[in-house]
Amino acid sequence: MADDDKTPGRQVITDYAQAHFRYFRTADGTVFAQRNNHPVARPIRSQGTSGSHRQELMVGLFNDGYGVFSGTALKEALDLIEALAVTQDVQPVHIRVAPGFDGATWLDLGRTDGQSVRIHPTGWDVRTPDPREVCWRRTQLTGELPLPAADTNGKGIDLLLRLCNFANAQTECLAVAWLIGCLGPSVPVPAPFLTGPQGAGKSTGGRMLVRIIEGMSGDLRRAPKDEENLIAAVAAGWVTALDNLSHLAPDLSDLMCCIVTGAETIKRALYTDGDVVRARYRRPLLLTGIDVGVIRPDLAERLLPLRLERPAVRRTEAELWRDFEEALPAILGSLLDLTVKVRAAEADIPTDLRMADFAHLCAQLDAATGLGALNAYRTSLDDLNDDVIEGDLLAQTVLKYADDLTPGDPTRMTSTQWLHTLTGLYTSDDHRPLPKGWPTTGKVLSDRLKRLQPTLAARGVLIDWGRTSESRYIEMTRPPGPPPPQQESIL
Repeated sequence: MADDDKTPGRQVITDYAQAHFRYFRTADGTVFAQRNNHPVARPIRSQGTSGSHRQELMVGLFNDGYGVFSGTALKEALDLIEALAVTQDVQPVHIRVAPGFDGATWLDLGRTDGQSVRIHPTGWDVRTPDPREVCWRRTQLTGELPLPAADTNGKGIDLLLRLCNFANAQTECLAVAWLIGCLGPSVPVPAPFLTGPQGAGKSTGGRMLVRIIEGMSGDLRRAPKDEENLIAAVAAGWVTALDNLSHLAPDLSDLMCCIVTGAETIKRALYTDGDVVRARYRRPLLLTGIDVGVIRPDLAERLLPLRLERPAVRRTEAELWRDFEEALPAILGSLLDLTVKVRAAEADIPTDLRMADFAHLCAQLDAATGLGALNAYRTSLDDLNDDVIEGDLLAQTVLKYADDLTPGDPTRMTSTQWLHTLTGLYTSDDHRPLPKGWPTTGKVLSDRLKRLQPTLAARGVLIDWGRTSESRYIEMTRPPGPPPPQQESIL
């Protein structure tokens, strides 16, 4: 055959690719390739070790008898495919959990055959999703889950609770509620903070909770030293677990708040002058540690303290993880059964809690099982408020001042006047010096009070801001009526 009659390599590759793969783009413009009738999608520009589209295209061409093509032909073909895909419809890709059609949600089992769990209003089943309904994205953090066991009659949850060293029944039901929340793609869930004495199995318990969702390859990590690395780790998996925290710097605390409730980062694309890369993230977060020191109020509203206790009988690591791996299919099956039951339960949405979606899930869990998860969640938040107040001398001073307020009679002063008043009240005790971090200006005081506003409101002290024709003011009042009830701690 004359050279002029040969089909160029880039044309052969392009024809083969369009016959065997579906190409589409996401909202941020990334083009993905999805093998026909298979739910896993790969970005065509990826060179990752988890398997790139370029690699699967080369292997497919070779196995189907088309031979080996040069890198130039592959690049030219992929450039053309990418340009054609830009005009296609936009479709999202998901890691581990995804919304489906008709109110269903999907759980990726991480299997090479693409089989996944479909959780629908009347039950759950294992099937391969329609590629146009769900597109899974896999990374090195996507571990494989076993096929869940059916008809477990709840024994899997009992097996899990026997393996973990949770301190009491209230902590157990909050852990179960969090696991159910992790199976919801659109429900922000607070971050469990596993605490307890040394030797209570906090890291082991955290790994077990993570591996129910992420498979046996899921693990805990040290907190990265910078925001960019943490966001990269968050974006590559579903559950992010940080181990053995001893201090929460303000920047890390703020970033954790964003991870729990969702945020977006934008940075300049490599080798470009004006293009940008957008990264959206909202993921379940899990923390372990004995004590992290002072907790900022905004993070406290997004935490779920789970206390563990030292076991009476120690077991070897090999024995413990062998039992867990054997129990994992039953644990996953029982969790799916309970998730279906909880989602079908009707309950009022609590309107007084910040994480209202999770509070509603706790109320549904109570309606389905009678466990008392909502009261346990309220009590855990009350304990966290105590921790915030114990670690903040300004909050303690405000509460001391508010003790002398007449209920229903607001006190208004400028921020500078409040600073002078609260500073005088603090130093009046034995003329003690001001602590490090005490507000130095009225503006700093106002900003600190805005962070403390929910914590103080939970203790019956309302802070508000307003303006007269002459100046701005801060108003402090105690509402009329009895003070908020103090719930007995479960931790």
